[in-house]
Amino acid sequence: MSIQSLTDHELVALYLKGNEKGLETLLQRHKSKLFSSILVIVKDRALAEDVFQDTFLKVIQTLKKGQYNEEGKFLPWIYRISHNLIIDHFRRIKKMPPASIYYNEEGEEIHPLDKVSDTKDVYQTGDESSKRKNNVRDLIHMLPADQREVVIMRTYYDMSFKEIADMTNVSINTSLGRMRYALINLKKMIEERKVEVSF
Repeated sequence: MSIQSLTDHELVALYLKGNEKGLETLLQRHKSKLFSSILVIVKDRALAEDVFQDTFLKVIQTLKKGQYNEEGKFLPWIYRISHNLIIDHFRRIKKMPPASIYYNEEGEEIHPLDKVSDTKDVYQTGDESSKRKNNVRDLIHMLPADQREVVIMRTYYDMSFKEIADMTNVSINTSLGRMRYALINLKKMIEERKVEVSF
């Protein structure tokens, strides 16, 4: 049986028996999603890389001490570790990251909703489409921080509500609720400001 076909729990057990391939496979399996989830919060590639490295150092230390007991829940567990490290970092510097700067995996500054509405309505010019997309972005940045975070994680990073809940250390219902209120608030702002938007 291929090592790739093993579950996370089986790979942890393999690593604890002394097989480094267990941890290596876990890292390969989850690194992209974990790194993206860190980056969406810290908004700085170098800091995201530091948190990512620290997360896996903490994972290794915890496993070697025999303190891992999250059977079958490896990904939520490492999300919690990374989230706690991020909170610790911002507590130390007493500053939260700016709300409007995001980076892709290559470290280039992007807007999280750049991928929204890649296909233009046949009756729309490029300028109109761009303006409508910018309207959406502006409105999203007016949302309360917790609602904005859920919208960005869901829209740009395509994270499930379970992953968002794990990452932000809340229940799935809370994540769903934040998304629902975000959509209600966006609709209200669109109607109040009479802006044309493009999703």
